[in-house]
Amino acid sequence: MRSNVLIIVPAYNEEQAILQTVDQLKKFNYDFVVINDGSSDGTGRILCEHNVPHISLPVNLGIGGAVQTGYRYAERHGYDYAIQLDADGQHNPEDLRHLISEMERLQPDLLIGSRFLEKTNYKGDVSRRIGILYFYYLLRLIAGIKVTDPTSGYRIVNRRVIEWFARDYPVDYPEVEVLVKLARKGYTIRETKVEMNARQGGVSSINAQKSVYYMAKVTFLSLIRSYL
Repeated sequence: MRSNVLIIVPAYNEEQAILQTVDQLKKFNYDFVVINDGSSDGTGRILCEHNVPHISLPVNLGIGGAVQTGYRYAERHGYDYAIQLDADGQHNPEDLRHLISEMERLQPDLLIGSRFLEKTNYKGDVSRRIGILYFYYLLRLIAGIKVTDPTSGYRIVNRRVIEWFARDYPVDYPEVEVLVKLARKGYTIRETKVEMNARQGGVSSINAQKSVYYMAKVTFLSLIRSYL
C-alpha cells in the first residue's frame, strides 16, 4: 500500500553517502524519491544499479530546482505530506516518525526539524552558528516569526504547501526565503527537536567565501519578499 508521505532526497555528487541514506530510508514504510541533480560523479549510476526510485535531471539546477522537482512529483502523485531529507547523511532518518507524528498533532503548514529548539548532540562551527543566529533575528525583524533553526533543510510540509512549492520555489539557498514567503502569506510554521549527524561523504556546497554571498543574497531576497 502506498504511503501518504513522500520523502524528497536531493542529491548532487553524493556517491559516497547515497546508498547508506537509501538503506536507512528502506527501514520505514514511507515512499521516497532521490532527485539526482545533474551529478558528475557516480551518483546516477549507483541509483540505477540498485533500482533506487529517482529522477535524474539532465543538468545541475541547484538545491532549489532539485527540491522543487520533488514537490512537483509529490503534487502530481497526491501525497498529503512531503519531507526534505539530505542525501549526505546529516539528517537522521530515525526522526522521520517524530516529524510526521508532530505534524499530525500540531497541524502546521510547515514543521522544521531544529537542532536548537532543545539541547541536542549537534556540534557546528562558530561561523555556521553565527549565521544561523543572524537569520533568526532577520526573520524576527522582517517576518515576525521566531525560528531557532532557520537554515535547517529537514522539514515537512502539508498538501497546501506542496501545491505552492510545486509552482513557486527559490532557485538557490531557499530555506530562509521560503519562511519569509510563508509567514507573510499567513501559513503556520512550527519547529520540533531533531538530531543532526556529521556528513557521511561529499563536500558542503557552502564554503567560507560562499557564506558571505549566501548571507547577503538571502537577506536581500528576504527583504524583497517581505514587501511582496
